[in-house]
Amino acid sequence: METLSKKKLLLAGLTLFSMFFGAGNLIFPPFLGSGAGTHTWIAMLGFAITAIGFPVLGVVAVALSGGLDKLAGHVHPKFAFIFTLLIYLSIGPCLAIPRTASTSFEMAVVPFLREGMTETMAQFLYSVFFFTIAYLVALKPDQLTERLGKVLTPCLLILILILFAGCFFHPSGSYQAPTAAYEKIPLVKGFLEGYLTMDTIAALNFGIVISINIKKMGIRDETSIVRETIKAGVIAGGVLLLIYSALAHIGAVTGGTFGQAENGAQTLNQAVNYLFGNWGAGLLAAIFFIACLNTCIGLISCCSRYFTTIIPSVGYQVWALLFALSSLVISNVGLNKILEISVPVLNAIYPVAIVLILLSFVFRDGRKWRPVYIFVITFTGIISVSLSLEQAGVYWLKPVLSLLPFYAVHLGWVVPALFGTFLGTFICLAGKRDK
Repeated sequence: METLSKKKLLLAGLTLFSMFFGAGNLIFPPFLGSGAGTHTWIAMLGFAITAIGFPVLGVVAVALSGGLDKLAGHVHPKFAFIFTLLIYLSIGPCLAIPRTASTSFEMAVVPFLREGMTETMAQFLYSVFFFTIAYLVALKPDQLTERLGKVLTPCLLILILILFAGCFFHPSGSYQAPTAAYEKIPLVKGFLEGYLTMDTIAALNFGIVISINIKKMGIRDETSIVRETIKAGVIAGGVLLLIYSALAHIGAVTGGTFGQAENGAQTLNQAVNYLFGNWGAGLLAAIFFIACLNTCIGLISCCSRYFTTIIPSVGYQVWALLFALSSLVISNVGLNKILEISVPVLNAIYPVAIVLILLSFVFRDGRKWRPVYIFVITFTGIISVSLSLEQAGVYWLKPVLSLLPFYAVHLGWVVPALFGTFLGTFICLAGKRDK
């Protein structure tokens, strides 16, 4: 049985980590710590479930199923196509890829703008520079381990370690009382905040890119590729847990001194300014640029590979160029607008992705348990989309949706998903008895 050496396996895990760890992963943990205060680690437990646990399970589920299309195909082939398409569009040019450029611009360029240079022009020029680099690196997806795992990711980890060490040995303050949002049920609040990283959705696609790199390392047996991909996912999850914990601590001690900021980027700005003065802006700029570039490269790569399977005549390089150009245009809309759109979209897709991953472990034989998949996905999808529409302003849905258990904590889809599980299981077992 073929296996990777420890060094190569670590590189594969760090590559996967770098693809996960982008804009949202930097912003949300410190913001959580800043707001949660003394409840930080309870909130972090919830955050870890949706931002680490489910992404790792997603990598495992896709690896075991042989791809997202086969996993989603347990429901229906048409659902598999539509859901997979929505996943790739949301983590691709419509939301996640533009967000990498917008966030890194806000943190790496805006603080250094000189008088006379308009922010609009600066953002456009930066986007051209950013997506040119991302496109050129993404042209060779089988070399991402060499370029991300060996070079960029170690640099990123060292920079974050410097920031954490500063806060640990020279804290600006201490953990304070939590804000209202984290006071009552911090676990659930953290759980919902984990949605915003988009990593569970991204995990359903990144496994394919990692498997390509594992093949490049010399593993040819399909079973061995799946096993090594799973190991890489576990390593990536472990690194994510360490980094998220460090960032949450930074946010908690910073919030204890300066109060809760408007967002996680501002929290990090407060921390580096306190610790390093003017040099802090440069440190933070480097962290955001590397993290966002890593994720952008991974997203362009996996999206281009998927669309090549739909329309092979276009070719991988052309798809990569199209995604880079379209993301360049969308990124210039601005970070706040992108985040405003992304929240309801993620709230609609995320629950479906979560239950699909969980079903793949509980009901491994998709053909045997197809009714379970159909009912669970249908009920979860209807409720999650309805909840997102309400959040987006369709208020006439509220009287009906508010009757759902856990509606008040934004988990109204949980009971319908459980009901679908019981109904589908009953139908499957009843069918067996009839035979």
